[in-house]
Amino acid sequence: MGNNTNTFSMKSYIIDGNNLIFKIKSLEKSVNNDKQEIREKLAYMVNNFFYGRKVNVTLHFDGYENIPLKLPNLKIIYSMNEKADVKIKHQIDTFKNPRNIIVVSSDIEIKNFARVNGCQVLSSLEFSRMLNDNPNKNIQDEKSNISISTKDWEKIFGGK
Repeated sequence: MGNNTNTFSMKSYIIDGNNLIFKIKSLEKSVNNDKQEIREKLAYMVNNFFYGRKVNVTLHFDGYENIPLKLPNLKIIYSMNEKADVKIKHQIDTFKNPRNIIVVSSDIEIKNFARVNGCQVLSSLEFSRMLNDNPNKNIQDEKSNISISTKDWEKIFGGK
């Protein structure tokens, strides 16, 4: 998070993951299933969406990390004992140039906080549509219906 304070021209996305899950039909349907699996699916979708783009991306979730997930195009932050909203607001506060931040949430309090601080705001529904129209769908994981690029596949599972 600290390196974001010195990033002036690069866009940074701060994503309310819990909020976004309920705007993606394939994830919303499985909400009563394994929370870790749903979070992983969302993380892979977001990671794939930002493949090849020069942006900083942070995905926020309520609660605690279960299985560590390292993806090349995003950082995942768990709120631990706090609400993710608190962590999101704190991250917004650390940026020197909030005009380069795009906050993805449908939470009214988060959206208002972001706007007051000069951030751009995308609703979770708008962003979910962008994810669905993602041109970076190179490899389909048939079981989970998640797309990841060949390069990321090789990073995760080994390869050339």
